[in-house]
Amino acid sequence: MAKQARTKSILTDKSFEFLKKYINNASPVGFESSGQKLWLEYLRPYVHSTFTDPYGTAVGVVNPKENFKVVIEAHADEISWFINYVTAEGLMYLKRNGGVDHQIAPGQRVFIHGKKGLVKAVFGWPAIHTRINSPDTKEPVPKVDTLFLDCGARTKKQIEDLGIHVGAVVTYVDGFEELVNDYYIGRAFDNRIGGFMIAEVTRLLKENKKSLPYGLYVVNAVQEEVGLRGAEMIARRIKPNIAIVTDVTHDTYTPMVNKMIEGDVACGKGPSLAYGPAVHNKLLDLVQDVASKKKIPVQLRAVSRSTGTDTDSFAYANDGCPSVLISIPLRYMHTTVEMLHKNDIEQTIQLMYETLLTLSSKTNLNYL
Repeated sequence: MAKQARTKSILTDKSFEFLKKYINNASPVGFESSGQKLWLEYLRPYVHSTFTDPYGTAVGVVNPKENFKVVIEAHADEISWFINYVTAEGLMYLKRNGGVDHQIAPGQRVFIHGKKGLVKAVFGWPAIHTRINSPDTKEPVPKVDTLFLDCGARTKKQIEDLGIHVGAVVTYVDGFEELVNDYYIGRAFDNRIGGFMIAEVTRLLKENKKSLPYGLYVVNAVQEEVGLRGAEMIARRIKPNIAIVTDVTHDTYTPMVNKMIEGDVACGKGPSLAYGPAVHNKLLDLVQDVASKKKIPVQLRAVSRSTGTDTDSFAYANDGCPSVLISIPLRYMHTTVEMLHKNDIEQTIQLMYETLLTLSSKTNLNYL
């Protein structure tokens, strides 16, 4: 099959290659270091300095001597599994690491990250012939306590010899692919696409020789999937004055998604802006004004008590930090085939970039 030609893009060939490499690399909750190293390597030419905190949140800084601090943020971690119990027959039972969906697991291929390197395995599941023996048989459904991994070992000793241990993390094999009509699929677009986009914003600022009158902190946080913990830690350390957070949100034009609950958002129609208690109204107005002036399409939605994203950690940190959430529409969240549209990637990058430039023109950023 011939590879589909990519349409003209603000993304360079180098950045597109980084996107593929970054998505294909595993970065599970609590074990994000390899992905963070890739991200920092890409980011370094575009910032003045970098640092990481004790749990692995990675930060690039532009204008580190400026007292006023603006954060653009995404999270680096992906959902995964832990090995929890090994049987005498060499099968492995698991616990969740983050909000991984157990119903998609049967038949999936995985990597076990053992002490001796990667071990290939599969989620085994009984054949349909054995699951339904009569019309009265109730078909079993996947549950966390019934799912198991099979790597070909047939004793517990063989598992140990492979370097597999209780607590070893497990990630899905599936990686980045291009589909027709400028759609991309991959696992962990939630939210390494955000890490990619904030890196691209920083690249554009550098390559377009834009100077900022404030310190810009480009933050790729860890442990969002288990309670926004990385953002909580780094917000206390940086003490930002403004935070622009990017994450994914649901494309509600797929089957079994209720628009009355999830709102009206679709891939290919631009980034989504959220109204909610943690979102600062004046900052949201500024972003909407930028979108209007620059003719960047946006989609609006509302959240209830919290955004469920790192926005909440930044907004309520320290003495309070005006924060805004810019989300990219995503299909099939927390699966191995998360799907998004190229136009949304570019428009989200553009919206963050233009917002940073607009902040540069404000004479009193404290009051926006």
